Amino acid sequence: TIVADGRTYDFHILPSGLVNPKCLNLIGSGCVVHIPSFFKELEDLRKKGLDTTDRIHLSDRAHIVFDLHLLIDGLQEGELTEAAEQEQLNNGQVVVAKKSTGGAIGTTKKGIGPAYSAKHARSGVRIHQIFNKDEFDKRLRVLARGAQKRYGSAIEGYDVEEEIARFDTYREQLRPFVVDAVPLMASAQKSNTNILVEGANALMLDIDYGTYPFVTSSATGTGGAISGLGLSPFKIKHIIGVVKAYTTRVGGGPFPSEALNDDGDALQRIGHEYGVTTGRRRRCGWLDLVLLAHSHAINHYTTLNLTKLDILDHFDTIRVAVAYTPSHPSSSSSTSPSSSHPQNAPIEGFPADLHVLDTCDVVYEELDGWKGEGKVAGVKRWEDLPGAAKRYVEFIEGRVGVMVGFFGRGFGREYLVFR
Repeated sequence: TIVADGRTYDFHILPSGLVNPKCLNLIGSGCVVHIPSFFKELEDLRKKGLDTTDRIHLSDRAHIVFDLHLLIDGLQEGELTEAAEQEQLNNGQVVVAKKSTGGAIGTTKKGIGPAYSAKHARSGVRIHQIFNKDEFDKRLRVLARGAQKRYGSAIEGYDVEEEIARFDTYREQLRPFVVDAVPLMASAQKSNTNILVEGANALMLDIDYGTYPFVTSSATGTGGAISGLGLSPFKIKHIIGVVKAYTTRVGGGPFPSEALNDDGDALQRIGHEYGVTTGRRRRCGWLDLVLLAHSHAINHYTTLNLTKLDILDHFDTIRVAVAYTPSHPSSSSSTSPSSSHPQNAPIEGFPADLHVLDTCDVVYEELDGWKGEGKVAGVKRWEDLPGAAKRYVEFIEGRVGVMVGFFGRGFGREYLVFR
């Protein structure tokens, strides 16, 4: 969600750089794209007064998300939920799937997972193949036959010939947007053009380093940006870690610092925490420095952008998660590395094992709020921050080892304060 010049823009597929009339935008080779949504989002931006002419390109190596993938996404989500419930029934448990370790992944059901599955199974369809109708039609029919064998009557409402016919319409509409992104990016880097890389998902949704399987289906960190865009790692000058002053999550998955109380409700309400794509209520909790340190260890941030600091104006006391300690139930049969930890000794790093995350104890430090001292919301300089707000920022810096170079004091772009 971008607020610029008094208008609010929601970006899903398109880069948010489109709000800047001088910015050329590219959807890279590592992305998957639902073509009808691409055109719909463009039209929505144009209705809001944004001229996107000749400013958005789409890599010919990106993969296509078909309506078939959207249908499969919903079926797979249902299978995961059903399997988790059956496992609990087999164990004699009450069927209440935990958000952290069982049940639905919480997918947006936009076909992302199935599209990446097809890509890595080498049965996907890339953007450039749209322009060879015979090849495109053949590959989509093969995909549809495979899905029919796998899901049977569950996808009987899908008509592959209907989707092929829609792409006959998209073919020429799409052509002006499609480029070979490799020479485009090579030229931009050779000429030292300023390049800002934007990712849709944070590291905890990374396919390798996130809270698997409650993740997306691609590499969302620095490495994914380098491979997905053909960036030279030697050209990267800044890696900005964007982190809220508290923690949120949409959908299922582990969330050790989740505040299942009035504090969590207040963060959600004051912060207007709803998913842009799904509209779902975000789960909210206190800032988790174990998680942030893990993210930094993978992405190697040079500075942090601490957004929504103003939301904490409303709290007398602010809690910060600083460590996890393993739970040692007497009946535990866990064979994970953390099961051998001494009682109360902090777990090193961010555990890969979701059961460890689900059962660990979170160690908090409590900091004074600045509710009675002043507000971040009206501040325009670092020097003018309430003292307790400065101490909160400095506490984060000291624990993570990265300077907070920016902080947010409101929803609009103009409310970003440079330190």
